[in-house]
Amino acid sequence: MIQGAALILLCQLAGEAVAHGTGLPLPGPVLGMILLLLLLLLNDALPRPADTGFLAPAADGLLTNLSLLFVPAGVGVVGRLDVIQAYGLGLAVALVASTLIGLVATALTFAAVARLLRQEAEA
Repeated sequence: MIQGAALILLCQLAGEAVAHGTGLPLPGPVLGMILLLLLLLLNDALPRPADTGFLAPAADGLLTNLSLLFVPAGVGVVGRLDVIQAYGLGLAVALVASTLIGLVATALTFAAVARLLRQEAEA
């Protein structure tokens, strides 16, 4: 588990370094996730021994305790109730609109992938 957690944290650190060093308008953790994805894709392309699943225990540990990661965000929201009171309606509209846009994008992506897979199966 330590190796997997170290890899996740190193990718996040590298993402933060790239974000601060280049001034890209992306958060460091997002760049770190992209780096981790690229590393995992590269790992799948390379021949390797059977037991290289060192990332799974770290991921399972994070997923098991995922609810704890929302506590700081909740505390931050409660600490800024004045902003919510002042801009609550706009925040609510933005939240509902972004959720609907995300659902529509997901449905359209699913339909497109299903269509592609069906065409592949028929060919």
